[in-house]
Amino acid sequence: MVFRKGQKIEVFKRSNDESWEAYMDRFVGLHGIITDPDTTINDPDALVEVSLEGKGTHRLPQDCMRPIDR
Repeated sequence: MVFRKGQKIEVFKRSNDESWEAYMDRFVGLHGIITDPDTTINDPDALVEVSLEGKGTHRLPQDCMRPIDR
């Protein structure tokens, strides 16, 4: 999946990516907005910058996110 800037997402599961840290477990279930999808790289394994509601901006692996409609 290719994420776009401004797209709404949900962190729906823990990532299998090696960059996933234990503190990120508390992000599961949160919603956010893609702020920097790194479209110049266009690498599905690249981390994506997401602004999470109430938790600030973080770079997360893409396998833990899914698009949502609100």
